[in-house]
Amino acid sequence: MIKKNFSKKGFVFKKYEAPEKSPFDKLFEVFKELITHTSGDFDEAIDWLRELDKEYELTTPDYSIDDFIEDLKKKGYLREEIDIDGNGSLAITAKTERAIRQQALDQIFGKIKRSGQGNHKSKSPGLGDEHTGDFRAYQFGDALDKVSMTESLRNAQINHGIGDFSLTEDDLVVEETLHKSQMSTVLMIDISHSMILYGEDRITPAKKVAMALAELITTRYPKDTLDILVFGNDAWQIEIKDLPYLKVGPYHTNTVAGLELAMDLLRRKRNTNKQIFMITDGKPSCMRLPNGEYYKNPNGLDRHIVNKCYAMAQQARRLHIPITTFMIAQDPYLMQFIREFSHANQGKAFYTGLQGLGEMIFEDYEKNRKKRIKG
Repeated sequence: MIKKNFSKKGFVFKKYEAPEKSPFDKLFEVFKELITHTSGDFDEAIDWLRELDKEYELTTPDYSIDDFIEDLKKKGYLREEIDIDGNGSLAITAKTERAIRQQALDQIFGKIKRSGQGNHKSKSPGLGDEHTGDFRAYQFGDALDKVSMTESLRNAQINHGIGDFSLTEDDLVVEETLHKSQMSTVLMIDISHSMILYGEDRITPAKKVAMALAELITTRYPKDTLDILVFGNDAWQIEIKDLPYLKVGPYHTNTVAGLELAMDLLRRKRNTNKQIFMITDGKPSCMRLPNGEYYKNPNGLDRHIVNKCYAMAQQARRLHIPITTFMIAQDPYLMQFIREFSHANQGKAFYTGLQGLGEMIFEDYEKNRKKRIKG
């Protein structure tokens, strides 16, 4: 009797096994997270790493924390610094800063591949390379490579017949493509003292979002621009490389100063599409008077400060600059203030916790495909 072999086809399900990582890569993932939380303080981050190693056994007898530090130096992630007293110390390099931004991007936005040029989609047709499926008659000035030859030949056959075939300008049709626009964005980050009050670290998620957004724009939308500013008692611009070192200060919240600086930065941009993202957890409690003195009132919503915020929102609206506020706090009276502020600007407001902040900002940035603003 002959036995027949029958091969069975199907799916085999098994527990997911993560790709094997080297001891350095395992520690580097944790180190990047710690260096973000410690605002770039290498010594503090290593102290935390040693504590985690004691509890979770991150290292092996063949690879210690000291070996990891040596590898960081060899790979260009650390540099040695000498202070004025001749004392040496270690600090992270620009290569580490880029790695931190990329990790933030991966955590919040997922794996996004580099793109050669900006490609924001808008709802209006225009110059671009994404086809809509709609056709229109050829107009003088249309590029010849946009002419749909199939549809044009079909029109010629209908209009002139097959026997006496001819193709005229009236037969030509062009397939519509989506207009792709550039965007100038200013990200405002609240660094007032309330960002670390009540035992909740709010500044670290805000930093991660800023780093991820910066990495997203520079890799996927290189024609877009991103300016980042922080606001406390005053407002000032920071560079992308400064983000890992950002700290909260003993400040009140001068929202007016932040908006003034944001609009001043956007006035210099040539892009038609402009927007402001504002991450804040507290009420406006400070503003600078014409004589240079600070007017502060942390108790409730001060009508004088609030009215100035509304005026700034209306001014941004007249300049066609929408403001999207990401409000971390959940206090009803603060939420009401943000609603009125957004109404004055005709902008948007999101009331979010810390966990969903990055996803919401990414989604809003991606969906903001505005028609070209005439102005």
